[in-house]
Amino acid sequence: MQAPTATSPHPAPSLAHFPVALFSTVMGTGGLALAWHKAAGVLGWPSAVGQGLTLLASLLLVIVGLLYALKWLRHPAEARAERKHPVKMNFVPTLSIGILLVAGAWLPSSPAAALPLWTLGALLHLSFTLVTMSAWIHHDHFEIQHLNPAWFVPVVGNIIVPLAGVHLAPVEISWFFFSIGVVFWIVLLAVVMYRLFFHAPLALRLTPTLFILLAPPSVGFVAWSGLVGGLDAFGRVLYYTALFLALLLVSNAMRFFKLPFFVSAWAYSFPLAALSTATLRMAELGAGAFFAMLGGVLLILTTGVIGLLAARTIQAILRQEIGHPE
Repeated sequence: MQAPTATSPHPAPSLAHFPVALFSTVMGTGGLALAWHKAAGVLGWPSAVGQGLTLLASLLLVIVGLLYALKWLRHPAEARAERKHPVKMNFVPTLSIGILLVAGAWLPSSPAAALPLWTLGALLHLSFTLVTMSAWIHHDHFEIQHLNPAWFVPVVGNIIVPLAGVHLAPVEISWFFFSIGVVFWIVLLAVVMYRLFFHAPLALRLTPTLFILLAPPSVGFVAWSGLVGGLDAFGRVLYYTALFLALLLVSNAMRFFKLPFFVSAWAYSFPLAALSTATLRMAELGAGAFFAMLGGVLLILTTGVIGLLAARTIQAILRQEIGHPE
């Protein structure tokens, strides 16, 4: 009799169920690269770390991008369904945001490489914004329980464009994208808070997306300070809003520690990196030595979180836990 063979606890993963949310790994790594670049300039920390993270983010963009392209080629029905799904559709623009962040990470060392990436990312994200908002307006299936902080990604993500855009293109282009992002951040923030306050809690799989609340004011502050060339009252409002939201999330830390690992846990990564960069930007603009110290602590914490996320993701891939219908 043939001896039984060991079996995986999960069936073999399928490219048809490759999650578009894996572009969040590019966002997290690219955001961390930007934070380390800022730390090199503000704190004098090793620039090689930011350069290495830039290469890693670029490699992840290529790998995840190729796998997602293969999904469209081989399983177009599943890819289209994901694009129309009331929750998953909001993770599709993580592709364009990943491109924009990689462009920004290349900017210090290679503006020639950054420009075409930034142009592609900006145009692609504008397209995603128009398509997504059209779907929201002309829908017949969205319900309040579909709403979660990931809804910020398609529209509010426009505030990422000026990070590199102020150095690569006429400033009015950056003002255009910033205006879209900041106005609809205020609109969506009210709607998301209504959903969180008065309806059922988020599903466990989506609970990490609460960290996305950190990203708009953090990135918005960095973009705004670049557009106006300094620190002013509105910039302080943006930064201190981000700092308050960070305190709110920290006060609920045990809720996040108890969660099992999901790909959506990468929602911790970019917002933390954005807050680290914003804090270091405060120090760079002369707000005080406290912000330099806080920025360093946040960057070390963010690096550790992203390292842990990377290890858990690799473990999940080896265990064939990714690539299954949800």
